[in-house]
Amino acid sequence: MQVLGLCRFSYPAIGGFQTMHASVEERRQFLYHHDRLEERFRLFETIALPGLRQQTDQDFHLRIVIGECLPKPAFDRLNDLTADLKRVEIVARPPGRHRKVMQEVLNAARQNLDAPCLQFRHDDDDAVAVDFVERLRGTAVDCAALLQSRTMVAIDFNFGYLARANAQGIQAIRVHRPLMTAGLGMFVQGGNRKSIMNFAHNRMNRAMPVVTRPDGPMWVRGLNRFNDSPRTRSTNADLSPLSPPQKAEFLSRFAIDQTYVRQVHAAP
Repeated sequence: MQVLGLCRFSYPAIGGFQTMHASVEERRQFLYHHDRLEERFRLFETIALPGLRQQTDQDFHLRIVIGECLPKPAFDRLNDLTADLKRVEIVARPPGRHRKVMQEVLNAARQNLDAPCLQFRHDDDDAVAVDFVERLRGTAVDCAALLQSRTMVAIDFNFGYLARANAQGIQAIRVHRPLMTAGLGMFVQGGNRKSIMNFAHNRMNRAMPVVTRPDGPMWVRGLNRFNDSPRTRSTNADLSPLSPPQKAEFLSRFAIDQTYVRQVHAAP
């Protein structure tokens, strides 16, 4: 079964943001501001990409959606960072209605629209465990009878970390949180054109059954200055510097190296 993911990288969508802007041009100015783009790139490089690069099951496809207006230096940097990921494709689109554009990108990437697939969404400042694709596919096998009888089923790995990454390293706390963006997948039956991006992640349980897998940390949810959700930006989570066992866990579960995090975030 095809496993297909989607990551928006500063795509200037119409809708799709909690932070409101009066026009597409205003949104572009916000998304492409130097400080914001620099932070996104540093988080993408040190948090999001390592786990994708080290997936134990490499049979997946990821589409990174950008705006056609993304500045060329940013496009070149993004292209360089993902050049070694053979199943990653950067897709440029003009500004459009968020859900419609994302649905079109995902459906265009499906190898056979009449065959079922598994989908996931991935924010550029989050991480998934190195066995995420393997466990997503395995859960679909475990729940085959349910999936055969449904048009859509969400698969929710609800155990992970809230974390900040900066020049001091990583500060984090373990949490169980249902229906977070990171670690959330969806089964889509053959013939169904809807996608995981047609639904607000925290409300997917209103539209379909949810299979919850609470065992083992499966994601890192990034907390930073430019989170779209004001609630996330202001989260006063009781974050603590990683303990030695947690440093080892971040490396083994997410391929995140705290020394490299410090190095990248401390650069001018």
